[in-house]
Amino acid sequence: MNESAATGPLASPLPSVEDKVSLQPAKASKVNLMAVLMAVIAMCSVQLGAALSAPVMETYGSVSTTWLRLCIAALLLAVVVRPSVMRYTWQHWIAATGLGAAMACMTFCFFAAIAHVPLGLAVAIEFLGPLCVAAVGLRKGWGLLWPVLAATGIVLIARQNGDWTADTLGLTLAAGAALGWAGYILLMKRVGGLFKGTEGLSTALIVAALLATPFGLMESGGHVPLEQLFYVSVLALLVPLAPYVLELNALRRMTTSAFGILMSLEPAIGVLAGFLILQQSMSGLQCLGTLLVIGASVGALRSPGKTR
Repeated sequence: MNESAATGPLASPLPSVEDKVSLQPAKASKVNLMAVLMAVIAMCSVQLGAALSAPVMETYGSVSTTWLRLCIAALLLAVVVRPSVMRYTWQHWIAATGLGAAMACMTFCFFAAIAHVPLGLAVAIEFLGPLCVAAVGLRKGWGLLWPVLAATGIVLIARQNGDWTADTLGLTLAAGAALGWAGYILLMKRVGGLFKGTEGLSTALIVAALLATPFGLMESGGHVPLEQLFYVSVLALLVPLAPYVLELNALRRMTTSAFGILMSLEPAIGVLAGFLILQQSMSGLQCLGTLLVIGASVGALRSPGKTR
């Protein structure tokens, strides 16, 4: 073979090491940006849905409203995805059941909590879940500064006029939501790796709806007004359906620790939604706390420290 043939178009050489190095950062940046965008849209959808849910839950009850929300979301996603449930192994079912239980816990506790405490405070306490996930995942060094900064902001958001704006029941429910959220992040990552597409999410939502059914029936007495069904059908798109789909895809593109830190934006979004939609006032310290959690998110995402 002559030299000209070896370098012709039919024998293109493999990219050099330098070429691979120069191309890799651009691809990683694009993937990370998409993951961040999906996570932020998901957070906005959750807080908008939570704020708009307040009058519906006050009229019909938080438990039955949350139950219907899960049932409708599970039904809509199952119709679209059509999960192959008969082909799943025990490994698939254990992961999907765990995620469904975490979803049910997080959703029930959160929506019950906002009936007792301001939206921003409920989200701030709930954020302790992803904050713990982020703190465990970050290595030693400057990366640990961001969870501390976010926690400081959360404390400021949780206080107003020198007092804690919560009762014991509200605090307990918000803490339960935090526990569910931490499990949700870890298990969503697991489910995203086991199942193809959104089949795992669809199966987990079905499990969550089934677990919620006894509680929903107890509060509603088996009677669901058509007006409640209509309102909840719309709200179910905002939360949980759209956020769960977006978060599943975001977690496929980023680590659980990075995702957990990014969630520190949610208390700030919750405070803003409570202020704009529910007319829940914000003090100067709460505004400062909002800036701190935003700064923690930005800092953590730009930090070069290793995560897992």
